[in-house]
Amino acid sequence: MKIGLDLTNLKGCVGEKDFQALLPRMTKTHEDLHSGSGKGAEFTGWLNLPSQTDKAFLAELRTLGEKVRKTSDCIISIGIGGSYIGIRAALDFLSREQKLPVYYAGHNLSAGYLQDLFAKLKNKRVAVLVISKSGTTTEPALAFRLVKQFMESKYSAAQLKQRIICITDEKKGALRAIANEQGYRTYPIADNIGGRFSVLAPVGLVPLAIAGIDVSSLVKGAQDAERELAQPGFATNLAWQYAASRYLLYQQKKSIEIMSFFYEEMDFIAEWWKQLFGESEGKEGQGIFPASANFTADLHSMGQLIQEGERNLFETFVVVKDTGHKLLVPKDKVNQDNFNCVAGKNLDWVNEQAYKATAMAHFEGGVPNMTITLPKFDAYTLGQLFYFYQKAVALTGYLMGVNPFNQPGVEAYKSKMFALLGRK
Repeated sequence: MKIGLDLTNLKGCVGEKDFQALLPRMTKTHEDLHSGSGKGAEFTGWLNLPSQTDKAFLAELRTLGEKVRKTSDCIISIGIGGSYIGIRAALDFLSREQKLPVYYAGHNLSAGYLQDLFAKLKNKRVAVLVISKSGTTTEPALAFRLVKQFMESKYSAAQLKQRIICITDEKKGALRAIANEQGYRTYPIADNIGGRFSVLAPVGLVPLAIAGIDVSSLVKGAQDAERELAQPGFATNLAWQYAASRYLLYQQKKSIEIMSFFYEEMDFIAEWWKQLFGESEGKEGQGIFPASANFTADLHSMGQLIQEGERNLFETFVVVKDTGHKLLVPKDKVNQDNFNCVAGKNLDWVNEQAYKATAMAHFEGGVPNMTITLPKFDAYTLGQLFYFYQKAVALTGYLMGVNPFNQPGVEAYKSKMFALLGRK
């Protein structure tokens, strides 16, 4: 079963006539992306990456993962942005498949965080994965210095060669130089794939394989999505439907999109989505602000604003058809809480009714919403979802007239911080 998209609750805002009016622009957008004639074409290596991923490479990663798991109790994965969020999103989504604990570093500048991490791992067998194209980004570079010092206190230089893996530029950069000098195993970051589009590249596949995830199924899901979403047309291309709906809503001053979900496994999928869409669209005074809500908890906090606040937002629910969980609500003899009406039901069935009620209430309250349905929490489904979102944001960016593959605004804070640090 493949992912689905339900646009029913866009009624009154987006319909078939709107899609048909947008068809010429959507067709050109699709052609620009696939022909390489659109903005930022030099960073579209992700577009055909799944179909180009070699089976021998995936087999190599399975072998590497088995080897690391035999000699290590955990991994420290060092990275920020696309070198952090995608990995964590995948491991949270696939937590039941994970075989080796992963700890993270380089995604903040907190001394307390790293001190606590080193104390926790003092007596553990640790492997390190450092992910940085240049090796000079502040957060991961400083984290690697500190993690390397921690590792050197535990292992000899020869042992470190077996315990530190670098994912970096194939030929140049500070991390490449360090890896070559120290003899660390390396995997390449391609020049034509930006960080936020790299979760299906070695940046994501290497740590996921080491953690025990079935990366072959992940890639297979992405391959199937790549093939299906390469076909133009609103009838069957879900990326077209989602991208066009977002764009049409944005034209109606709906400038905030909320990804709403009902499962803890989705927390970092939302964080990955926020980076992908925010960094791709937010430029030249444009962009839909990506927000997220973890229901039902946020229904008791942000729910009031969503239901009755300013009508400048729309919502995309992400629901899972088969969660793989079964926890039946017991019957209570006294029934003081009056919930024997759901006795014998799976708690996830109750969660599903919460989704249906929320979608209905928000629609009636003036919040147009659509629903992405995922078959289950597995690697194949996640591969589809990752590729679907990447394709959709590229299309929406082109519809907005921006380059969805650069991030010039990110450099603004970096230059200010380098000056404050005295870094040349």
